[in-house]
Amino acid sequence: MTTRQEAGDGHARYTYRLRVSSAALARLDAEWARCRWVWNECVAMSRKVHHLNKDAAEKVTCGPAQLDKMLTEARTAMGWLREGASVPQQQIIRDFGKSRAKALKDIRANLPMRQRAGMPRIKRKRDALPSLSYTRRGFRLKDGRLHLASGIALAVVWSRDLPADPTSVRVYRDSLGHWYASFVVATETQPLPETGRVIGIDWGVKETATTTSDAHDLPHPQHGKSAAAKLARYQKQMARRKPARGKAASKGYRAAARAAAKVHKKVARRRQDTSRKWAKSIVRDHDALAVEDFKPKFLAKSTMARKAADAAIGATKTALVEMARKHGRIVHLVHPAHTTMDCAQCGARTKHALPLSERTYACTACGAVSPRDKNSARVMLVRAGLNPAGADGGSPLGAPLSEAA
Repeated sequence: MTTRQEAGDGHARYTYRLRVSSAALARLDAEWARCRWVWNECVAMSRKVHHLNKDAAEKVTCGPAQLDKMLTEARTAMGWLREGASVPQQQIIRDFGKSRAKALKDIRANLPMRQRAGMPRIKRKRDALPSLSYTRRGFRLKDGRLHLASGIALAVVWSRDLPADPTSVRVYRDSLGHWYASFVVATETQPLPETGRVIGIDWGVKETATTTSDAHDLPHPQHGKSAAAKLARYQKQMARRKPARGKAASKGYRAAARAAAKVHKKVARRRQDTSRKWAKSIVRDHDALAVEDFKPKFLAKSTMARKAADAAIGATKTALVEMARKHGRIVHLVHPAHTTMDCAQCGARTKHALPLSERTYACTACGAVSPRDKNSARVMLVRAGLNPAGADGGSPLGAPLSEAA
């Protein structure tokens, strides 16, 4: 299995499955134990600094320099820590620093508690999944195998070749116990032939994506709904076998948890497969995309929360933007305000927002009648400034939007 994700700055992540021997597994677990200890020491140092700064006149810092000094002293004093490679331990300090900086930034911005990134917490042995990051000097690829610092050799399932030499790698284990290697690789644009066509895309719940081309609409796949009964059965088993606080989970509980995790994983992969195939068809057939810059987070508190989550609008939008960047297509992110109130033909705006039950848009100014979501998709083209001649049912650019009589 291989997945590709944009990593920003002209880089992408290529993820491959790993075959881990018993000896390599023991070394990976030992390496993770050391990195987890370093992370927990960083958390303890951060909390100590916080308490010291409450009453101190001179503030004490807990930045990368102080954490690096702490790691150096710990490796000097502890032979157990020195047995592990320094690269993943340094990288986990970098990860801690980024996490703490984001939390402090949200605090300074006075964001509501529900929107803040929490301060880094202790990683417990039973709960935290292993994740080891290596820069270029901490790993190498030789004879198709991944060799990590400290002599850990892993067999990679090369489902396809890397497009270039990787600059870093993250080795991690998922909730099913499977190990993966995620390589960061510098990428180049892979242009596709020009088609002379453009498309507008409106996100929704009844249909995940409605476009100006009927052939490219994405119906709600309902992958989560199809797996709901099986998932509920395993979750009921987990509820009956839930261990008491502080007690180890039973074999039956662990088996039920693993079965539930397999269902979740299968649903996630089906969603990813559907969104990437749809995104590839959109990008292959159109030169420019006018995409609603939709933020589906607010749907989590609505009556459509479950169906919206199953639609995976955010993940589908991300896959579309990544695919467009990979193949050099132009993407216009359109602000969603009033897109359901504007007429794609004449630009008039209704005086009142349409209720969700009203699925047909009828303009009181020009008399145009069309499905509500199709009209919104055409509005995307107009707002993006695209020439809709190559889109089904598009409208030419008009004057600033006026209000309907």
